Amino acid sequence: MAPNESKKRLALAIIDFLGTSLKDGTLTADDSESIEIAQSCIADTFKVDPTDEAAVKDAVGGQSLSNIYSVYEKLRNKSAPQTASADSGAQKTQTDTPKAGAPTPESDKLKSEGNALMSKKDYAAAIEQYTKALAIAPANPIYLSNRAAAYSASGQHDKAAEDAELAVAVDPKYSKAWSRLGLARYDSGDYRAAKEAYEKGIEAEGNGGSDAMKRGLETSKRKLEEASRATEPPSEELDSAPGASRGGGGMPDLSSLAGMFGGGGAGGGGGGGMPDLSSLMNNPMFSSMAQNLMSNPDMLNNLMSNPRLRQMAESFGQGGGMPDMSSLMSDPNIADM
Repeated sequence: MAPNESKKRLALAIIDFLGTSLKDGTLTADDSESIEIAQSCIADTFKVDPTDEAAVKDAVGGQSLSNIYSVYEKLRNKSAPQTASADSGAQKTQTDTPKAGAPTPESDKLKSEGNALMSKKDYAAAIEQYTKALAIAPANPIYLSNRAAAYSASGQHDKAAEDAELAVAVDPKYSKAWSRLGLARYDSGDYRAAKEAYEKGIEAEGNGGSDAMKRGLETSKRKLEEASRATEPPSEELDSAPGASRGGGGMPDLSSLAGMFGGGGAGGGGGGGMPDLSSLMNNPMFSSMAQNLMSNPDMLNNLMSNPRLRQMAESFGQGGGMPDMSSLMSDPNIADM
């Protein structure tokens, strides 16, 4: 027997639920291949096309399978008492599908009292009046939405979300309930769910949505972007310090070494002046010493603090010229260092 239209819609809702579970992070990317196979098998078996957006939207009524099921879970223990059948004595239960209770003058009076208490910021008393109204007209979306607003104002965001979810399940076109749901999810820190609720509210309102609904959507999007940036690794900062202040591998400041030997200008080769540095660097022994200093800048500090070397430098400065580098490098004190 071929699947009927109702079962085809359920199959599409299941395929949509599996895809959403990948997108919202319920499942990981490692599961994507298995999910795609499952979606393909369901589509082939039930002869449905998951790429038909209109058919998917019709299947879930503009919501999602997970939202529909969450409402069912809330209602399954709240169904009306069982009544006996007159013919067989068998018991029947009311359907779990939420239906709005018809308002009465008494329930509307209780709602109005709740509204007045909300304006006075007496949220607990307002919740009590809305609850009494719901006892008369169960699942009335207006009463639920108003109580959701009172719960949000009193900081009970989870309860606000429950009422708002039930209200939109009863009447998906009731945009104010979508707005209540968006606010409750936002205040709970679930910015993705808040964004989805505001998008549904804009769709329910039509004509691009109200300014308040669009502001809620944009605020939720910004929060999502901020959360995304917060999870990115910080960019590496480049070291802009001069070479002498860097760690291993940086070139130490050789000017202190030149001054130690009574150095003057770069061209002052005689009379106690420091010889041209380019000439020094061409000397293989000095080049070797410079490379050692480059690989370990701390070595220069040791060099500066060695009293023997400082004494040698002073005598070289007084002697009027730079000593032979081979003599300097063969000194056992420097060799030890």
